[in-house]
Amino acid sequence: MKTLVVAEKPSVGRDIARVLKAREKGDGCLVGENYIVSWAIGHLVTLQEPDELDERYAKWRREDLPILPENIPLKVIKNTASQFRILKKLMNDKEVSSIICATDSGREGELIFRYIYQMAGCKKPFQRLWISSMTDAAILSGFENLRPSADYEGLYASARCRSEADWLVGMNASRAFTLRYGRLLSVGRVQTPTLALIVKRDREISAFVPEDYWEVTAQFENWKGTWFDPNTKETRIKTKEAAEEVIRKTKGKTGTVTECRTEHKRVNADRLYDLTTLQREANRKYGYSAEKTLSLAQALYERHKLLTYPRTDSRYLPDDMKPKIASTLCRLPEPYISLVDQVKPLATAERIYDNTKISDHHAIVPTEKQPMLDTLTQEEKNIYDMVCRRLIANHYPAYEYDALSIVTECENEHFKTSLNNVVREGWKAVYAGEKDEKDDKAELTLHLPEVKNGDQTKLKSAAAKQLKTKPPARYTEDTLLKSMEDAGKTIDDEELREKMKDAGLGTPATRAAIIQRLIQVGYIKREKKTLVSTEKGQKLIEVVPDEMSSALTTGKWERALAKLSRINDQAVIQEKESKFMLSIRTYSRFLTDYALRSAKNVRFPEEVRNTGRKKTYVKRDT
Repeated sequence: MKTLVVAEKPSVGRDIARVLKAREKGDGCLVGENYIVSWAIGHLVTLQEPDELDERYAKWRREDLPILPENIPLKVIKNTASQFRILKKLMNDKEVSSIICATDSGREGELIFRYIYQMAGCKKPFQRLWISSMTDAAILSGFENLRPSADYEGLYASARCRSEADWLVGMNASRAFTLRYGRLLSVGRVQTPTLALIVKRDREISAFVPEDYWEVTAQFENWKGTWFDPNTKETRIKTKEAAEEVIRKTKGKTGTVTECRTEHKRVNADRLYDLTTLQREANRKYGYSAEKTLSLAQALYERHKLLTYPRTDSRYLPDDMKPKIASTLCRLPEPYISLVDQVKPLATAERIYDNTKISDHHAIVPTEKQPMLDTLTQEEKNIYDMVCRRLIANHYPAYEYDALSIVTECENEHFKTSLNNVVREGWKAVYAGEKDEKDDKAELTLHLPEVKNGDQTKLKSAAAKQLKTKPPARYTEDTLLKSMEDAGKTIDDEELREKMKDAGLGTPATRAAIIQRLIQVGYIKREKKTLVSTEKGQKLIEVVPDEMSSALTTGKWERALAKLSRINDQAVIQEKESKFMLSIRTYSRFLTDYALRSAKNVRFPEEVRNTGRKKTYVKRDT
């Protein structure tokens, strides 16, 4: 008798088979003495389309909406049906006594396996392989510590609810708004509030009217100062005349130090990467899209085995990884090992270890495998470099500096001065002088002047500079990912904001695909490094209800799904699942009714195919 191992992709399946010594080639599988290793090709099974439930749904009609089946049947995806048949045969083979789910260790990976298992009609017991690294040692350790399938019933319920919720909301809303406005409109539970963020920002930019203002800087004997209003702390002067009056009053006069404070500051390195922070920084540093960064990180995880599992939302490591991290650091090649040698013996970076802040997976770190950097593309090297340096930096001392703040009063006008003196470079040495956007904006100086309250200093010269107020910056993928992650924090109601602080738009694993989807359907476009809404996207936000465009609605659901994934009690899972899906069905009815009854007479722009011919439109439902 043998055990069947089901991986998510052929490449992962081959790696597992090699470790398990399953070398004999079979039909869509590899066979060994004790194991048969096969694989999916991503999703092999999905939810049926409405017209597959009932052929009358093939034509979009308002009288058929909303479509709310009690159960949405599954179907085999045609393009990969041959691989499904192989898995079905293996799962039900008499020589196979048990099964191991070895798909990606996350919500989507769980769904891929469970849908295949269900569609194959399999009843055999199965266990779960749960690993965060694709090194041989990690795979062997995972097989020595297989987990019971019952531990992941909550995760599966969460994945199933997400899948069915997206089907019910997206399909009903898309049909309803398409029928009402005569254009093919894609509406989604997560994509629409994400689009709303971009549209709102673009509207703020369009409505922005720049205003002139002036800043006055003064050169004292030993430092420079910037004029400010002591009541409002504002440095902007609204008129040229007022700025020139400040210069006239103070020129050549003597100022008095009214405030003087020196503060010693310590700044630790940024915590380790989760997927979202990796995507954000790669976009800021290299201009990579979120989708590209995920692809590169996935290749470093699957193919090269150099990074741990990338689709994580944690920036911490478990306590029991301390020995492994020390080993990993010592195995890094140049230029990293020279940096590691400077902090030997390796101090334990306690701040990056916290078992309470790890859900399914820990932060992204390098594996113990020694890399052959020449085998990586330059883009892969860039991502690997970011992850290595972040881990090393967290083992360096803090960056330390003395910050001097001075307020000088001259003829009842006030000037502020901020000077920094670096005391200890600390972890910044890891980045070899790279500019950190989070750095204190104060002027760096080799020596802080000796100054105390009451000191007098002559104002030698002053100048006014004319500037203009700037509109809000357009979204980049960096800033949009941050806004999606922090969506729950932007809610006005303080009590509700506190409850929703951990609820964002989508998950680290799905945000890149959401952005890409908005581009594909023509709601947003890339303009150099920025993301800009199109006329079509702007008009969609005009016609959908606030509940559809608000991050609050989907944020509540993401929070509920995350909680559901962590439950192990079957009775509680069923209760929470039933409650969640009831709310989704109620919401789908509301959206359908809202769209079809809407009095908003908005006309969407016409679209053309690549051939130049107009598309065939759904008849406008008026």
